[in-house]
Amino acid sequence: MSSGTALASPLSQADEFNPFLAMAERFDVAADHLGLDRGVREVLRNPDRELTVSIPVMMDDGNLRVFKGYRVQHNFVRGPAKGGIRFAPDVHLDEVRALAAWMTWKCSVVNVPFGGGKGGVIVNPRELSKSELERLTRRYTTSIMDILGPDRDVPAPDMNTNEQTMAWLMDTYSMHVRRSTTAIVTGKPLALGGSRGRTEATGRGVMISCREALKKLGMRPENTRTVVQGSGNVGGIGALLLHREGYKVIAISDVSGGILDEKGLDMPAVLAWIKEHGSLADYKDADRISGAELLELDCDLLAPCATENQITSQNVDRIKAKLIVEGANGPTTAAADKKLEERGVLVVPDILANAGGVTVSYFEWVQDRMGYFWTEEIVNSRLEQSMVSAFYDVDKVAKKYGTSMRIAAYILAIDRVATAYRLRGVLS
Repeated sequence: MSSGTALASPLSQADEFNPFLAMAERFDVAADHLGLDRGVREVLRNPDRELTVSIPVMMDDGNLRVFKGYRVQHNFVRGPAKGGIRFAPDVHLDEVRALAAWMTWKCSVVNVPFGGGKGGVIVNPRELSKSELERLTRRYTTSIMDILGPDRDVPAPDMNTNEQTMAWLMDTYSMHVRRSTTAIVTGKPLALGGSRGRTEATGRGVMISCREALKKLGMRPENTRTVVQGSGNVGGIGALLLHREGYKVIAISDVSGGILDEKGLDMPAVLAWIKEHGSLADYKDADRISGAELLELDCDLLAPCATENQITSQNVDRIKAKLIVEGANGPTTAAADKKLEERGVLVVPDILANAGGVTVSYFEWVQDRMGYFWTEEIVNSRLEQSMVSAFYDVDKVAKKYGTSMRIAAYILAIDRVATAYRLRGVLS
């Protein structure tokens, strides 16, 4: 087939914001291009295992509170499940399912030997003290540890979790198995077996993806007006690295809203402000804009690096960027994707653009397993090789099948997983 037109039925407007259905629609389009048979489709589309747990936590005031948590393991064909754990009040099972599936495809695109997994706890971590968060993390780990392990499922940080969360998880697991097991989790502190370059890895991968996409479009960094949604480890670090490469970053946002300076933001100063004040809310040296306005700014490059469902059928007609590089997971809905493709907007998809994090997580896992650690220069060099190779692998598939880069990334990823599945066969 030479057309990128979906053969599956499009999602209804009511289903547009369901991330798992959006993933499945794109999966079906890619599977049609590959001529994947029905049985293999069912195996690869659906999660292998889902676990829902109740997490009782003794709060600081002496009251017992019960939280709900999830761990979804999407696929093990190419290796252990791999994926982050997020703490957020709006976590739901279909979101975790989608994130786990995206991790399978992401690992496959950059060709690291993991499958996909994801975890989440329904909680607003800003409402909990540090000691309550520690008890929540340890009890959640205990509840799911029967399906965890360096050869089974290796968690990592995600939204509202960090290296301290991973340290608690590693310690809890290690205490239960009666041995220090650093390879159970990635994104740890360096003192506990973390990898140099891990914190910056996802943002660095976004920067590399932007650079290669600009080459494809014949654009130059110094002429590229750039907008970044999100200012954490992905958006903030990505914006800083883009700034260093000569891009004019005119706007960035966090949960409090956005800031805009048409002459270009001083990104080191912006990040220093966030580190000192905790938010962009009172930043003085730029104009204030809303998060919605930020997405719709007139710019050359838009990097959504916050959360899913940001570019949708409701605002896509007002998106002015020529190039979109997705630092977040699932920031563009399937309905919006179609309109962007019709307009000729190049979208570097999440399962390629933000794969720097899982690539260096793999490096961390490898280093923990062998007990030998690399310099940051080696980590960054190997990340660069992986991301550039993956970008051009996807670009080659896009040209072969006449598809968008997103569908090409799915075709590449699914083909690799399906090949491994056929080679392994089915246990009778």
